[in-house]
This record gives sequence, structure tokens and C-alpha cells, in this order.
Amino acid sequence: MTALDWTVLAGYFVLMVAIGVWSRSKVKTVVDYFTTGGRIPWWLSGISHHMSGYSAVMFVAFAAVAYSYGITVYVWWAMSIGVGVGIGAFVFAARWNRLRAKHGVVSPLEYLARRYNLPTQQVLAYSGALLKVVDIAAKWVAIAVLLNGFTGVPMRWGILLTGVVTMLYATLGGLWADVLTDFGQFVIQAAAGIAMFVGVLSHLDGIPTLWKMWDQLPAGHGSALNGPYTPIFLIAFLFIKTFEYNGGMWNLAQRYMAAPSGSEAKRSALLSSALWLVWPLVLFIPMCAAPLLVPGLAKPEQSYVEMSQLLLPSGLIGLVLAGFFSHTMAMVASDANAISSVITRDLGPVLVPRLRQLSDAGILKFARIVTFSFVTASMLIAIITNGQGVVLKIVVDLVAATMGPIAIPLMLGLLPWFRRSGSRAAIASWAIGLIVWAIVKWGIGSTDTTLVVALPLATSLVVYVGLGRLLPERRAEVDELLDSLNTDPAGEVPARRTAAVG
Repeated sequence: MTALDWTVLAGYFVLMVAIGVWSRSKVKTVVDYFTTGGRIPWWLSGISHHMSGYSAVMFVAFAAVAYSYGITVYVWWAMSIGVGVGIGAFVFAARWNRLRAKHGVVSPLEYLARRYNLPTQQVLAYSGALLKVVDIAAKWVAIAVLLNGFTGVPMRWGILLTGVVTMLYATLGGLWADVLTDFGQFVIQAAAGIAMFVGVLSHLDGIPTLWKMWDQLPAGHGSALNGPYTPIFLIAFLFIKTFEYNGGMWNLAQRYMAAPSGSEAKRSALLSSALWLVWPLVLFIPMCAAPLLVPGLAKPEQSYVEMSQLLLPSGLIGLVLAGFFSHTMAMVASDANAISSVITRDLGPVLVPRLRQLSDAGILKFARIVTFSFVTASMLIAIITNGQGVVLKIVVDLVAATMGPIAIPLMLGLLPWFRRSGSRAAIASWAIGLIVWAIVKWGIGSTDTTLVVALPLATSLVVYVGLGRLLPERRAEVDELLDSLNTDPAGEVPARRTAAVG
């Protein structure tokens, strides 16, 4: 890295902190902090939804998959998410928004106490929060691996650098800061991704590389499914990502809640879906071409770093590294805000009832303390483990396999088709799904990726739907809640005519 690269990277960090400081003036209440009061235009919400869905793990773990197996990583990962978010645009997006508009819901889990009961809400909140802390720790490790590869900065200092900057703007500005920095990060990573894409094509055969390189790569690298990634794995992953990226990943539910109306939330989801289907191709094609440029790597997770140093001139390397940071910081900041909303609105008042008596200023201060604490805890886990073997294992294995049991009661509970599934079905599907995952992964020690991911999801789904049919728990207040989510509030004016960022 040259002085110009460091200048670009430093400028990026300064910009992120400045946005956080400016956004602080937009936050007056805890509702502003967690949902912006529904004032985010649909296009900004859609870009933020897209940016908050992936991190630097893509340039480490998924770059390794692309290096080893080829374009299949786009098919089973990015395309699955794009299709899943597109489905969610018609099924989930507007319903999340109407929870805020009609029922004052601020946390994605807040409605669960009414939909099921308090124990169900608490079980899902605790398990999801613990999973998120470990998930984010893995993302700190990923960005530290990249920084170390480019600059030689020790892992723990890379974790501290990104963690502290993210902590500052996420704690100060809440969701406003998250969304606005997401947009800035989108612009930066677009420039960085296009620079790498052009660099790879220029170094090989130009535009014909797009169709010629597949014959030059190892056998199977041009196949839609390759290696351990089977059709069953793809189907299971599509189901998981449909739940996860439409609200099972709590921070993405907040993007829908922050739009001005249910119809605008749907538009934001469709924009995010389109971005997922198109943009990752620009990122993954250079990763797939890596064996032609940096052959024989002992550590495939370093392939993107090696290509950047080979192909890009001074200044652009700093921009690419800023792009890496942008992905991770976007996801972590949004996760921190979502976790803070769950703890502030759902867990804290149950553990410490006097929190219910806090003033608006007091509860906002508490929310900022929770955000600060969450980021700190995830950084400590990342530093203590020093990234030893956790990146791909956690993100692809643990999160993908356990997200289904956690997300199914949350997501299906929004839909009128499952109104007969009550708290019994919710807790049983969560518990049995996690038990099945533990048995498959740790009991019998299976290394079959398809089995580890698909079986817990299928089990949770069958239990949730089956118990709802066999032992229905239908209640009038649940019917009223679900029916209220079918339409936007009467008299609501579409945001495209009224909403603005300011």
C-alpha cells in the first residue's frame, strides 16, 4: 500500500464518522433511532437493504469458494438471495412496514409477544442475539484478514480499527447513520468492484474473457452447481435466504419498517432483489478468474488480495480495501442497531422492569449504550479467537443451519396462512430444529453441507406447520393482528410524492 492508498482509506473512515455525527441531529427519540420514523425513501431503503446483506466475508470465504469451485458461488448464494428477496417483496416487506405504521412496532421481535406469547418472544430474542454476536465476530475477522493481506497490519489491530469506527457512527446516528453510510459505501464499493472487473478483463482477453475463460479454468468451474453444492443444498439455501433476508436477519426487517408505507417497502425490496441478481456477478467473475491470474494458491481465501495487488495501481488498492470495509461496516452497523432494538424493546424491560419508566431521552441513551456494548462484545470475541478457522465455518455452516429454526416462527408468524400455529408450534419448531442441527453436526459429525443445512430447516418447517394443523391455537387477537397487515393505513400518501432524505 502506498501513501495514496492510505489517504483514500483514511478519507473513507473520516467520511463514515462524519455521517454518524451529522445523523445524530436527526435522532430525537428511540423510534427515530431504530426505524427513522418511517422516513426513508424506497430507493434508499432498497440500497441499504442490499448493502446490509453481505460483508467482507464474501471477499475471503466466498472468494475461496469461487477459486475452488467456480461460478456456483453466485448461483447458490447471490442468486438465491435475489430470488428470495423478490419473493419477499410480495409476501413479507409490506407486512413488516405495517407493523410499525399500525401497531407502533419498533423492534422486529416486538410483535411476537402478541402473536404468540412472552416466553416465545424471549426464547427467539436470546438465541438470535447470541448467534448475531458470533456472526459479527466472524465478519470482523474477515476484514482483518483482508487488511493483513494488503498491509501486514496485525489481526487484532485491524479488528479494533474497523470496530471503533463502526461503533462511533452506529452508536451516534442509529438507523439514519446506517442507511446514509450504506449509500456512501454502495458508491465506493461500486467503483472498487468495477475497477477490479475491468482490471481482470484487461489482463486476460478483454471482453471475450467473459465466455472464453470457462474453457481455460478447471473442469466444473462454469457449472451452476459444483463440488458439495447440490440441487438439494440450493433449494434449502433458497428457503433459508428467503426467510433470512426478508426479516429473519432482523436488521433487514428494519429496512422495510423504515420505508414510509407498505407499498414503498415492496418497491425497496424489488430494488434490492434486482441488485442482488446483477451486482454480485461483477464481483464474482473476477474471483472465478483468479486461478488463471494467481494459480496454485495454498490459501484460496487470499485470492482477491493477490489479484488486487497484481492488477490495480496505487490509489485503487486503497479504494478496493475501502470497498471491503464498506461491506462489513454496513452489515455490522445494521446488525448492531437491530440487536439494540431487540434488547431495548424486548429483553431489557423484562429483565429490568424499571426501564419501562425511563423518559424518551433515557431510553434513547440506553439504546446507544446497548449498541456500543454489542459491537464491543463482538470485537472481543474476534480478538480472542484471532480468526482461527471461524470465518467460513460460522457464516456458511452455523448461521445458515441455525437461521432456519430461529427465523421460521418469526417469519411465518406474519402470514395469515399460518394463523393456527401458536406458541406451542413456535417453540417446538425452534427447539427441535436446533437439536437436529446439533445431532447432525456434532452428534454424528456429518460433513455433508447439504444435510447440515437442509435437515434443520426442513424439521423446523414440518414441526411448525404440523403442530399448527394437529394442535391449533387460533385466537381472535391474532386474527385481528394478521388481518390488519393486509393493507396500508387509510389515507396514507405514497412516499414517492412526500418523502425526502432530509
